[in-house]
Amino acid sequence: QVRQLKDAGVHEVIVVLGHHADDIHRRIGGLPCRVMFNARYVLGRASSLRIGAKAANRDAEAIVIMNVDQPRPADQIRALLDAHDTRFAATRPHYDGHSGHPLVVSGWLRDELLRAADADGGLRAIIRAHAAEIQDIPADAICHVDVNTPQDYRDALAAIGPGS
Repeated sequence: QVRQLKDAGVHEVIVVLGHHADDIHRRIGGLPCRVMFNARYVLGRASSLRIGAKAANRDAEAIVIMNVDQPRPADQIRALLDAHDTRFAATRPHYDGHSGHPLVVSGWLRDELLRAADADGGLRAIIRAHAAEIQDIPADAICHVDVNTPQDYRDALAAIGPGS
């Protein structure tokens, strides 16, 4: 996924690691990314979001937010980045009546990302608060791929391809 983000034109890839961090860190050694560790990952996803937002460049115009279990090909990420307009809070893919991932947020939301809390709804609450400022971009079914089981992984490989 790091390669896909870089191929899409993402300037800096920040990987936030929690569960099995040491093992994953060894496996991604040599990839063009900066690794941040979240020792408090058990407290919820918002803790990782805050660490990633803090590590992001303060002058970033756009921040791509992506979960490791939702792999996406470079062309989809690039399409979102190309379509993103910083007058909008965020740009997201949309397919078959539902929004998908990844999410591209405007840099001006960074301070809100730094305050995200799972108890308050985390990233979803931030997006809900800016619902009128969200740009949906037509996409394909890949924007809904979510890999949580071995079968999900096989299905993702079939949909996206092993080289992605």
